[in-house]
Amino acid sequence: MAVTTIQLEKKLVKSLQQAREYPRQTYNELIKKMLHSFQTTKKNNQYDEFLHKVQQQKMKELWGNKHDEVWEDA
Repeated sequence: MAVTTIQLEKKLVKSLQQAREYPRQTYNELIKKMLHSFQTTKKNNQYDEFLHKVQQQKMKELWGNKHDEVWEDA
């Protein structure tokens, strides 16, 4: 396994220490888990945005018609 050294702000290291799930959890484990969560959330958001765009046109068709506008003044 190749290992590297990265520089982090002390404030970030303190935040990482506080984010640990257990005292002996390594930063490597923690960052892997955080990265996995981030990627999953990003993928889900992209899917939600896609669905929203697809649904917009259908909603315009359903709501943007003269029959519905008549009911607004009822």
